[in-house]
Amino acid sequence: MPAVTADTLTLPRLTPAPVEATDRPVRSITSGPRGYEGEGFPVVRAFAGVSAADLDPFIHMDQMGEVDYEPGEPKGTSWHPHRGFETVTYMIDGRFQHQDSTGGGGLIENGATQWMTAGAGILHIETPPAELVDSGGLFHGIQLWVNLPAADKFLTPKYQNLEGAEVGLLTSEDGGALIRVVAGDVGGHQGPGSTHTPITFSHTTIAPGARVSMPWRTDFNALVYVLSGRGTVGPDARPIRQGQLAVFGAGDRITIAADEDQDSNRPALEVLVLGGRPIREPVVQYGPFVMNTKQQLAEAIEDFQAGRLGVIPPDALMPHTSR
Repeated sequence: MPAVTADTLTLPRLTPAPVEATDRPVRSITSGPRGYEGEGFPVVRAFAGVSAADLDPFIHMDQMGEVDYEPGEPKGTSWHPHRGFETVTYMIDGRFQHQDSTGGGGLIENGATQWMTAGAGILHIETPPAELVDSGGLFHGIQLWVNLPAADKFLTPKYQNLEGAEVGLLTSEDGGALIRVVAGDVGGHQGPGSTHTPITFSHTTIAPGARVSMPWRTDFNALVYVLSGRGTVGPDARPIRQGQLAVFGAGDRITIAADEDQDSNRPALEVLVLGGRPIREPVVQYGPFVMNTKQQLAEAIEDFQAGRLGVIPPDALMPHTSR
């Protein structure tokens, strides 16, 4: 699981927790079920079984893979619409191509992120490049959906390409963890992602036996999802493992620790730490549309069918099938 690596001895460190700090308690731990997305690539539905109020401003998150494809097996999605939110695709291993109806797109790989603001409406495709389909290989990533408030539902669509080298890097107080900040702020260190809804999105690798006490905004919710490995979360050291999501209560610190013993193919605890300022507005979702009312959903479907969410370009990227 490479993503972006760095020597933690050379990185800035989180400052120790002040005496008056409040460690956020763990409110729940849930296990995400496995399923399939698009043309059939395996996913873990990270948010399944968690209340919308606890997730707000997030709507949906899939862990895509981790899978080592044989030649001809890699799969993606075909062209499809979105309206009313932002999609964040973070590639940990492998490569993915993106193209949308506004001209945005490119290749994302090994620690890079594509951030697409669907806003008023967009068509896009995400698919492995032809050479990866033909050769097979490792594929592992995250897709996160971030809601937009009612005032921003109809923003002009926008695309951001965030290369892995752009992420903010820092380490824990003892140097035992590598923290990659993709968006938002962790301990005064900013990620490159530009967000309409205030959020923080980060990927942390914690060495066996190491511990992280991470400062966290009190007006944000707090979620920790385990990509791989085993450890504990919160002041009560609740056990957590791969495919599980922890929801935290109020406070200004998040504590995560890695078990001393990890599987041989999981040398460290890998977690996503994310949170944001809740929007607290009605959410009505139908497939790729996330709106505030049923009427807006009906309009989104009508606009898509009428071609008002965009047009597939003449040089459109299409899913590649190995011969």
